[in-house]
Amino acid sequence: MYIVGGRVLTMAGEEYAEGVLRLVNGKIAEIGSVGEVRVCPKQGEDVLNVPGAWVMPGLIEAHCHMGITEEKKGMEGDDCNETVNPITPYLRAIDAINTMDAAFGDAVRAGITCAMIGPGSSNVVGGQFALLKTSGRRIDDLIVKSPAAMKVAFGENPKVNYSGQGKSPSTRMATAAMLRRELFEAKQYLDKKDRAEKAGDEFEEDFTKECWGPVFRGEIPLKAHVHRADDIFTAIRIAKEFGLSVTLDHCTEGHLIAEDLAKAGFPAIVGPDLASRSKIEVQNMAFKTAGVLNKAGIMTAITTDHPVSLIQSLPLCAGLAVKAGMPMEEGLKAITIYPAIICGVSERLGSLEVGKDADVAIFDGNPMEVFTETLYTIIDGRIIYNKK
Repeated sequence: MYIVGGRVLTMAGEEYAEGVLRLVNGKIAEIGSVGEVRVCPKQGEDVLNVPGAWVMPGLIEAHCHMGITEEKKGMEGDDCNETVNPITPYLRAIDAINTMDAAFGDAVRAGITCAMIGPGSSNVVGGQFALLKTSGRRIDDLIVKSPAAMKVAFGENPKVNYSGQGKSPSTRMATAAMLRRELFEAKQYLDKKDRAEKAGDEFEEDFTKECWGPVFRGEIPLKAHVHRADDIFTAIRIAKEFGLSVTLDHCTEGHLIAEDLAKAGFPAIVGPDLASRSKIEVQNMAFKTAGVLNKAGIMTAITTDHPVSLIQSLPLCAGLAVKAGMPMEEGLKAITIYPAIICGVSERLGSLEVGKDADVAIFDGNPMEVFTETLYTIIDGRIIYNKK
């Protein structure tokens, strides 16, 4: 397939006022300006003429719960939090995500081609996130990376869920202590297994600890639910104690501590700023947070946290962040290449470059503006949505 004549924003440093993109076998095969790339379709190869349109990499939602918390289905469609045990690292989001959830269709119509989906924040350790393409029925066919992160949570949510049951955690101290103990025991287990394997000894694997392997090997980060400044610092403190990577999800008070966060060196996934201030710990929520963090040198992505705010509002949330001070190009990167880097898949997604997945979103204007419409959404080189 050739995509011809649009304004191509690669999110990799290049922009073509009138560009050409060639997609072959689900990958980007050629990219350049009209005149540089020869449009010579082979038999059966389509040509998509989109003069004046914005041609971008498919948008990426870096933190949401679509399909695991379904809309309008109550308890029957809510599989987001296993609130009977505060430590559940062995849970896998892929076992609970319903790809028939209407939110997947909403995502595609908004130009969102990939989403990071996982458990909620009721537990100290909630389980494993997965990064998925947004179109298809069988989840196994949609997986880009699984596991993609290990969910941990600080602040109000674990306290509210477990203090009411008369057990820990009922304080922030207990949340941190329980996470430390789990990480300590997991490291001991993995070290013991490593020693046994090197010595050629038998070793009995523990299902509840094996899931920590990718975290301690540096393959995936802790995905920390943090709103308040002190919770953000606790997440960083614990990650550094154990030598682990962490993403600071929500990071609501990040704009108040931006210089300190820049020194820490961890990325932030900011939002959902389109939602209400429904809890005490989000009282300082503001659209300016993403821009303040970005200007401080922190890699920053933007999230809807669907269904807290709707998945299709992702580009609009980026637009509101730009309105509040984030540079325009950085706003676009916050929903494309930055989440791809943060989620560990930038070798495949997030920008239009030769060899990457042919995930493309085509808009009739700037997607961060409210009246802009999605013209086409292309995933793995196939047109999944056509406005016509």
